[in-house]
Amino acid sequence: MKKKILIYDDDKEILLLCKAILSRYDFVVETLSKCDSILSDIKTFKPDVILMDLWIPQIGGEKAIEIIKQHESTRQIPVIIFSANADIKDISKKVNAIGYIEKPFTVSTFIETIQNNVG
Repeated sequence: MKKKILIYDDDKEILLLCKAILSRYDFVVETLSKCDSILSDIKTFKPDVILMDLWIPQIGGEKAIEIIKQHESTRQIPVIIFSANADIKDISKKVNAIGYIEKPFTVSTFIETIQNNVG
């Protein structure tokens, strides 16, 4: 069965690029530019991993991850932070993300990080 990846990022070009890359590696990808209904999104799509931009509109990535981690039905879903934030490593630890991808990124680093963190 193909693994599902849910990506939250406010940059539509990044979303298109990531979806194109991951689709070539046989992932099923859903992309969203806001996370105001994150629990509903997760329930509908049932992702194996979530990529979360820290600067996503409305509530922001850190708060979105906090919401994911607070709910029994979603807390076990791996979250990878996806950002150009200089403090990405510290924020990743703080919110219990399983990893991070720094923007800008190389395709090889992007794919390697995803593949290493998807069951």
